[in-house]
Amino acid sequence: MHTTLPIFQEIPTHRPSTPLLDKVNDPFQLRLLSEDQLSQLSHELRAYLLYSVGQSGGHFGAGLGVIELTVALHYVFNTPDDRIVWDVGHQAYPHKILTGRREAMLKIRQQDGPAAFPARDESQFDTFGVGHSSTSISAALGMALAARLQSSGRKAIAVIGDGALTAGMAFEALSHAGDTAPDMLVILNDNDMSISNNVGGLKNHLARILSGKTYNNVRDSSKKVLSNTPGLMEFARKTEEHVKGLMAPGTLFEELGFNYIGPIDGHDLPTLLRTLENMKELKGPQFLHVVTKKGKGFAPAELDPIGYHAINKIEPKAKTDLSTNTSNIPSPPKPKYANVFGQWLCDMAERDKRLVGITPAMSEGSDLVKFSERFADRYFDVAIAEQHAVTLAAGLACEGIKPVVAIYSTFLQRAYDQLIHDVAIQNLDVLFAIDRAGLVGEDGATHAGSFDLSFLRCIPNMLIMAPSNENELRQMLYTGYEFQGPACVRYPRGTGPGVEIQKEMNLLELGKSKEVMKGTKVAILSFGALLSAAELAAKNLNATLIDMRFIKPLDTNIIDQLSKSHTLLVTLEENVIAGGAGSGVSEYLNDEGIQTPIIHLGLPDAFLPHGKHSSLLDQCNLSGQGIEKSIRKKLNEITL
Repeated sequence: MHTTLPIFQEIPTHRPSTPLLDKVNDPFQLRLLSEDQLSQLSHELRAYLLYSVGQSGGHFGAGLGVIELTVALHYVFNTPDDRIVWDVGHQAYPHKILTGRREAMLKIRQQDGPAAFPARDESQFDTFGVGHSSTSISAALGMALAARLQSSGRKAIAVIGDGALTAGMAFEALSHAGDTAPDMLVILNDNDMSISNNVGGLKNHLARILSGKTYNNVRDSSKKVLSNTPGLMEFARKTEEHVKGLMAPGTLFEELGFNYIGPIDGHDLPTLLRTLENMKELKGPQFLHVVTKKGKGFAPAELDPIGYHAINKIEPKAKTDLSTNTSNIPSPPKPKYANVFGQWLCDMAERDKRLVGITPAMSEGSDLVKFSERFADRYFDVAIAEQHAVTLAAGLACEGIKPVVAIYSTFLQRAYDQLIHDVAIQNLDVLFAIDRAGLVGEDGATHAGSFDLSFLRCIPNMLIMAPSNENELRQMLYTGYEFQGPACVRYPRGTGPGVEIQKEMNLLELGKSKEVMKGTKVAILSFGALLSAAELAAKNLNATLIDMRFIKPLDTNIIDQLSKSHTLLVTLEENVIAGGAGSGVSEYLNDEGIQTPIIHLGLPDAFLPHGKHSSLLDQCNLSGQGIEKSIRKKLNEITL
């Protein structure tokens, strides 16, 4: 049995004492410890993870659940020569702590600090850059096949969660691994009890037997003896399969060509160590099913693993006297753009019984929880299966249903073929509510919605809108819903400027912009949420400011007017400049032979690092001051 250590009730605000952990700056040093010391090391690692995330903010629920597994993997395998690929990477904080980044973790997700996910350019122990789910088995398979081609003998291990295993890509990789049969290990970190809810001493004992040399040697010898007797060979194979089937839910993985072991308790270090040591020596594709508890060792996270998936930095509480200073009474928080969408979806569902909501495992993030409760029969969470989500919507639309697909910009990239082939070509009536458009700050390049305007704008039949505030979002969602054909509304993470949201819903005139400010010389055409920054620049420049609203169709009438009455046109968007909304304006000007000077302001041709959203905008000259600076520079060039 594994040693029972105290459970944390709160996040430490002072650095805990970690004498063993302090000695480990490299897994080589971890492997110098005795097995008896690993339980205490795991406890110290859990304490430090809690402390560091409290100082920096970030993901920690998944990391708490794989403390023992992480220790065991680095203890048994010769990392970094042996390759460990963490799926998604939310659970990789303990891995980072053990691989030379312990003190740097206090600045994780901050500018110049460690990335939120494993990154190849950050450490040799981060063997594959991740952030999106369900890629680990494919990557580890590639590494295992390379090891076979190079005769290197190195091991390849993929660690994937039960949620990530729902994606088709994971099963494509499992199928290919079963066919090519390299020496590799897939570890299923089952922290939701979604495959098995029965773990105990008997199953741990079975896992040790099935992964042991004696059992596997006997099995292999028996196969050789029986190979000339097909009937007996088939009988032995089925007998083994049925015995395993009585004890373990691994038949599917066995059929795919894997040797399935488990499930075992992922917090039982002795069992983990013995099983991994045994499986390390086995040939061919191996599958280890490990059951863990998300948030393990931190009581609040064990009770609420979703709520404690990630936390913000713990700030010191300010002392205020509300009885004498009413100005200190906090105002109600502004609704996030996602909240505006969630409320609109419920309101629209009340009005139209044809509406259904679809999400690829983003219910909380996209604010679909209330909708899922109120309209359960019209809510479809397809798990991590973005391609399926889009084609499911297409199938529903074929039958007169009105699907609304709530999806993050960065994840819509994964369903691009379905967007074109299954929705746009057939001109189907599907509304895409595209959340997290633009930069997302601390999560970095893997989660930034930097490209959607570029990859959407080139698709025929698309209606594309970008709101500048919360009320615009509500009206655009309604407009897109009523539009006959594929429609997209892209909006950013977090809160907007705080405008009043109208209860009534009004159709916007398609392709019609809105004048915000009248000026001379310079005309700023703003697409989306950077309008507030554009207002600051426009005031200082006495510029005309237009909220363009529509990326497709463009308001070509206003472009015609402004090109005749202004010296310089400026397009502004929180999307890459290449192929974005500004490119559409230039294409129109070129087609019409209009020679008015124009500059495009947006995201550069680069993958931007993680950091505060405001700081990243400053780097890209997309703050009010940066916009003004870029425009003045261009004006000077024109007048020279």
